Amino acid sequence: MIDPAAHAADLERRLAGVQLLLLDVDGVLTDGGVTLDAAGEELKTFHIRDGLGLRLWQRAGLRSGFVTGRRSGAVEARAAELGITFLRQGVTDKQAVVAAILDECGLSWEQTAFVGDDLPDLPVVRRCGLGVAVADACPELRAAADVVTSRPGGRGAVRELVERLLVARGAWQVAVAGATGGTA
Repeated sequence: MIDPAAHAADLERRLAGVQLLLLDVDGVLTDGGVTLDAAGEELKTFHIRDGLGLRLWQRAGLRSGFVTGRRSGAVEARAAELGITFLRQGVTDKQAVVAAILDECGLSWEQTAFVGDDLPDLPVVRRCGLGVAVADACPELRAAADVVTSRPGGRGAVRELVERLLVARGAWQVAVAGATGGTA
């Protein structure tokens, strides 16, 4: 039988140990919808609080990245706007790409959190030290995740997670005190 107190303490330890936050995009940073303009260009809507959450994460001295199966100029622009450290688009094997990012930055799987919403994210969510599913993720991903957000993808789920990660590190109040200016 699993001791709930020990499980909770282990989860808090893992939350506090995250050094790298990697995110799927569609269904995590967006609501998963794809809108095309008359020229066939993708339009995406990003939640402003997720953007501020990522800025607060970075201000705490931590790194983040987007690992997505689709390619989009909107994602490239958003990543640049937010100063995202790692942007990998058109990814078919997310686990291999995340492994390469970890090699590049000298971190371990245990120091990494990955947020996903659907089946292509499942291998990475299972492998990372902290696997996260947004509230409206597919059932298989929610079952495999260490954390399931209360907010759906594209509606503040990333901000919710960042707050939880920073609270676990004892860095949330500093982040709140410094949250002035910048683009979110």
